[in-house]
Amino acid sequence: MSIARTAAASRPVPEAAAKSRKPTFRPEVQGLRALAVLMVVAYHVWLGRVSGGVDIFLLISAFLLTLSFVRKAEAGRPFGLLGHWLHLFKRLLPAAVVVILGVLAGTWLILPQSRWPQVLDQAWASLLYSQNWLLADTAVDYYAQDHAGASPLQHFWSLSIQGQVFILWPLIFAGTAGLLLLLHRIPALTRVTYRGLLALVFGTVFAVSLAYSVEQTAGNQAYAYFDTRTRLWEFALGSLLALALPYVKPARALRVVLGWAGLAAMVSCGLLLTVDRSFPGFVALWPTLAAAAIIVAGQSGSRFGVDRFLSSKPLVALGDNSYALYLWHWPVLVLALAATGVEAPNLVQGLGIVGASIVLAVLTTRFVEKPLRDWHWPQRRAWRTAVVIAACGALLAGPVAVWQTTLTAEESATAAQPRELTPGAAALNPENAAVPAPEARIIPGPSALDNDWAGIHAPCTGANATSNPILEGCRQEVPDGEVTKRIVVLGDSHSQQYLGALAPIAAARGWELVTLLMPACRFGAESLERNAECNAYNQASAAYVLEHQPDAVFTVASLTHEEAPFETEVPGYLEGVQPFAEAGIEVIGIRDNPRFTFNMPECIQRNGPDAPECSVSLEESLVEPSPLESYRGKLDGLHLMDLSDFICARGICPGVVGNVYVYKDDNHLTRTYVESMIPMFEQRLLAATGWS
Repeated sequence: MSIARTAAASRPVPEAAAKSRKPTFRPEVQGLRALAVLMVVAYHVWLGRVSGGVDIFLLISAFLLTLSFVRKAEAGRPFGLLGHWLHLFKRLLPAAVVVILGVLAGTWLILPQSRWPQVLDQAWASLLYSQNWLLADTAVDYYAQDHAGASPLQHFWSLSIQGQVFILWPLIFAGTAGLLLLLHRIPALTRVTYRGLLALVFGTVFAVSLAYSVEQTAGNQAYAYFDTRTRLWEFALGSLLALALPYVKPARALRVVLGWAGLAAMVSCGLLLTVDRSFPGFVALWPTLAAAAIIVAGQSGSRFGVDRFLSSKPLVALGDNSYALYLWHWPVLVLALAATGVEAPNLVQGLGIVGASIVLAVLTTRFVEKPLRDWHWPQRRAWRTAVVIAACGALLAGPVAVWQTTLTAEESATAAQPRELTPGAAALNPENAAVPAPEARIIPGPSALDNDWAGIHAPCTGANATSNPILEGCRQEVPDGEVTKRIVVLGDSHSQQYLGALAPIAAARGWELVTLLMPACRFGAESLERNAECNAYNQASAAYVLEHQPDAVFTVASLTHEEAPFETEVPGYLEGVQPFAEAGIEVIGIRDNPRFTFNMPECIQRNGPDAPECSVSLEESLVEPSPLESYRGKLDGLHLMDLSDFICARGICPGVVGNVYVYKDDNHLTRTYVESMIPMFEQRLLAATGWS
């Protein structure tokens, strides 16, 4: 991942290689980089886990960058920040652009259309070194978690953080140099050194960032994982290591022990720790300190030292290709799995993926990265380097912009179809059962499918407001005229999806709606089957209902599963709604919709709307009799609704009905389909409740 080739003094390398190496080249650091990328690749391919190798890359990149700038400062040479940045990104961008273009080609050939918008958005983010922030936002968004497979570009998050630090760190070096000049005007501070002042600055960055990282990882790990601020301490540790290295001179025997101990700790990190759930807090000290120990061991001068292994020709050669290998391995893995339908590669399949990644990496380094690095024309003028960078960006930006424009045009054409061509659930009405839906584009279009969520968005205010911080997501929709009923919607996203029908009906009838929803938290009494956060939310929402005394609450009264049993009662459902009924509040319980083991729209995009593999049998989706039957007669004021005959029909649960996608993923109904159910939903609701 790290591109910088500068390093501290090293022992001689073979004569042929030495001609192309800087005198400060350290082969054992290059070998360390190679080993780190091998860890990343192996853990991703075979273990499906995070290794800690990325954290080592971040440390090494800051270590090398700091050595370079400190040498400039202590030699009295100008930093030349603009030239440094231009030169750096001229080396970073070409290989990245080639890989992203390759990913776009693979996306078009292999991935279903519904995933294209996500990949295109990430292509922009990868090009602009903001991928980590894009992933941070989606990582904490439950409704963005519904893609069947990983993005082939999500590994650019670490490169984005690295690119941001490659801009920030030189500013710190320059700012510290300026501060040193000011301090030297004070007689008592003339002995302050640049290295010492830098150590103070990076020590502060290390302490503040690590403390922030620990706090954020404990409270919001999904976001913290991609947050640049929680990773700055890893870079600062690398910088502190570079500053301290001249003064750390362990004996030969200690170097041997440090090196091998560091290597053992580095390799074992991902095996012994749950890295993906605990990073980047204090646990990330394990791999970074392990790498620091190897660097401190340096050239041990012993044939038993770990540097002898790390300086071997194969590892050094792999280190030369480590950036390109990191770039290629993840998209090759993701696209290969998507193309074959394999969930996890076996040994042979994994070796094929690794081998293909190495070949692509060597070709990219040999024919893209190295020629542009050695090209003299851009090196003579800063504007020439800027032209090369702009050309690389344009080479990617052009196809991405054209593709996105095409998708937007197709989406507009799809949305503009006459409604009679896309009847959706109306096609399952008994009087329409014998009439096939006309030929038309399936709606919503693939680029709109990901955001096809129902919901209301105005925060609860006035009489609906709550001071309970747990319920800060409270939302309301108040009609303009007289309020004829007040309904509170409780539960999770399966309650929310029915707002596609309930909200329009409420608006037409003058009903006020309030939603208290928590993702993956079905409403019911406290249960060991729910986590503590969900139980607390349900308790708080129940208290809200009893305090505000609405006319009714709307809930989902059954719980579907991917595997048998395919549908059960909601844990503690009757106990949960009983206090409402006893308080005279009516309860509406609707039957849940099926869940599947695969992403339904992606299956349809791959195989067609009539493909048998995308039409699951009713008996493998819902149970008979419905779990709702067990509730009947047990609670006055409990009204039960079942719309499953407008989701499943004639013994199957299809993915497309009436030219409308029924599902947006493996278990959520599209807003568009629920909207097509409005007449039937209203009829069933009024029949169940007796409302007029």
